[in-house]
Amino acid sequence: MEPLAAITALSALAQPTRLATFRLLVQHEPDGLPAGEVALAVGAPANTMSAHLAVLSRSGLVTAERRSRSIIYRADLEQLRTLVLFLLKDCCEGRAEICAPLLADLAPC
Repeated sequence: MEPLAAITALSALAQPTRLATFRLLVQHEPDGLPAGEVALAVGAPANTMSAHLAVLSRSGLVTAERRSRSIIYRADLEQLRTLVLFLLKDCCEGRAEICAPLLADLAPC
């Protein structure tokens, strides 16, 4: 992952409604949720939710798929994996002992 892509993804998540939205979509993988259900779940007006979903989509963390009259939003888990790996590899500089405690915490997931 390029640093600019990581910055874009992290800044998309650096807002309470977008972070809540992304977490919600991760919990609803692999089916995803329609935009209206996302808005209700996070307590955001539809027009505001549309703007938040657009930011998350542009960052690559969320994908959208039209199903009939609905647009279903899904978390892009591969993009999340890429972002987390970028942070771990970059921050640990290849030194496994630095990341070992974090990896141990992630193992139950």
